[in-house]
Amino acid sequence: MKTWQLQEAKAKLSEVVKAAYHAGPQSISVHGKQIVVLLSKETYDELTKPKQTFVEFMQNSPLKGMELNIKRDKSLTRDIDL
Repeated sequence: MKTWQLQEAKAKLSEVVKAAYHAGPQSISVHGKQIVVLLSKETYDELTKPKQTFVEFMQNSPLKGMELNIKRDKSLTRDIDL
């Protein structure tokens, strides 16, 4: 990620925007401290899209509808000396 000083970013705004679109996030600093990151809309949308719930994840699973053959151990419990 390239860091731009604020005055340079203001003077070259179109270049900073193009870099954010083509090369990824661009950082802007004031007095040597990074304060802002400029992202492309595509990157922003990817970062802010709603996350799937566990139920949605399970419903969209390619394994949905498969029958599970689960066998339980029917042996008696163990005796434990207390």
